[in-house]
Amino acid sequence: MSEFPDDLRYAATHEWVRVEEDGSVTIGISDHAQELLGDIVFIELPEEGAVVSAKDEMSVVESVKAASDIYAPVSGEIIAVNEDLTDAPETMNSSPYSDGWLCRILPSNPDELEELLDADTYAGMCE
Repeated sequence: MSEFPDDLRYAATHEWVRVEEDGSVTIGISDHAQELLGDIVFIELPEEGAVVSAKDEMSVVESVKAASDIYAPVSGEIIAVNEDLTDAPETMNSSPYSDGWLCRILPSNPDELEELLDADTYAGMCE
């Protein structure tokens, strides 16, 4: 059974977003997404310093089942990436909402956060 923490926002493409105190957002893939993918074996990390637009591809995750694009849920500059995933991509399976985060973005348009789904709406979409 997938978990959908209430303190996060979700994109229809299965990314989660946590707003940090400094205004940046931490991004990863949802528990539901990692369950669908199966065992994750490789992650192409986004590039720190890159500027992304909402809904644009920013990364690729490969599992034993398939390769899947990860999309930017908001526009902005990537200010940090989780380098630990290079050596341990399976962390996205075991800890999708904490240690398995993908990157942090400094949003250029914070209003885009309002377009993301709350936990209940996202959970309903995943059923």
